[in-house]
Amino acid sequence: MVKNYILDTNVLVHDPDAIYSFQDNNVFIPLPVLEELDKLKREQGRIGKNVRTVIRSLEELRNRGDLNTGIKLSNGGQLMISVLTESDFDRYQVKFLFEKYVDNWIISYAMYLKEHSNIPTIIVSKDISLRLKASALGLVAQDYLTDKNDLNKLPLGYHTVKKIDEINKETLVPNEYVESNEGFFRFDGDKFVKIDSKPKVFGVTPRNKEQLFSLDALTNDQINLVSLIGIAGTGKTFLALAAGLQKTLIEGIYDRITVARPLIPMGGKDIGYLPGALEEKISPWMSGVMDNLEYICRLNNVSFKDLMKKEIIELEALTYIRGRSIPKQFIIIDEAQNLTPLEIKTILTRAGDGSKIVLTGDPYQIDTPYLDDSSNGLVHAATKLRGQKIVCHIVLTKGERSELASLAAEML
Repeated sequence: MVKNYILDTNVLVHDPDAIYSFQDNNVFIPLPVLEELDKLKREQGRIGKNVRTVIRSLEELRNRGDLNTGIKLSNGGQLMISVLTESDFDRYQVKFLFEKYVDNWIISYAMYLKEHSNIPTIIVSKDISLRLKASALGLVAQDYLTDKNDLNKLPLGYHTVKKIDEINKETLVPNEYVESNEGFFRFDGDKFVKIDSKPKVFGVTPRNKEQLFSLDALTNDQINLVSLIGIAGTGKTFLALAAGLQKTLIEGIYDRITVARPLIPMGGKDIGYLPGALEEKISPWMSGVMDNLEYICRLNNVSFKDLMKKEIIELEALTYIRGRSIPKQFIIIDEAQNLTPLEIKTILTRAGDGSKIVLTGDPYQIDTPYLDDSSNGLVHAATKLRGQKIVCHIVLTKGERSELASLAAEML
């Protein structure tokens, strides 16, 4: 049955191709949303880029037909820019809602469309408050579900059995691990490969099986993408840095280690507004990474400052990765749960020949308002790419930072 979907601004900012995600249904963009997009088009970074993409897409569609009466989309659906007259708006405006909020205008459009159409009408928004208000007024509202992935269904990446021949290979995907009485194994897609149970990677040894499996994947040259998901203190970033130093300094597989993380801007402004050089701007966000690097370097009597001077280690803001091609580098994307699926795709497509990318993060600690544990880029990438021969995914659950850190993560 055909449905009417009314899109909020944040959906289009989140996914510029969202208008094509509703199959053969009717997609409505209220005029106030278009106005809000116009205000955002000069924003720096991801928001401005995505908004400009949406506007260009709408312009291309406008050249093919009338946005007011509806334009047929390539997927069989129809797009329309919805416009209310002044009298219609006066009639369908909910008087106790603040009239200057675009969210409330969207509600008015939905109430109008619901009354003038026999087709089910649904507001699509990543804003929980708008969805709550819509439901309170008898309207149907939902999150943008296209890139939703169930975190609870994401496998751990390893199994435990008594004997290795007890496990059915048909149930495994490449680069899953198995713990048995006979040792630890990685399934390469065809056979089980026994792995070293006591590796030492740039002075670091694993403290549990999850860390053992992670280090094996991180140091395997045939695996180009590793996603490590876990709570704070499980060693995700620490292990990735140790593996990067081992593969770069000792084995010479990579030319450089690049560590980047999303910088959640203060006051909504891009990092470019902050004073100082790039290193000064990103240092508050990179302090945890630098602490780990300095500790690992001390274990091996290596000068952290020398590595930075020689640019063997590069600390980067993700804002500046778009447009680059990054060959032969060990790339660590820390706090990847704060990225959208589109941003993750952009990063992964930057990987040049001979590069390896490691995604780390905790899906339960998200700092951006329109992402959650099932819609963030880290979980999206792990879910969609798991099972490929060059991809490995591990969930780390055991905290190793300290007894206090583990207790706090579990009970608070």
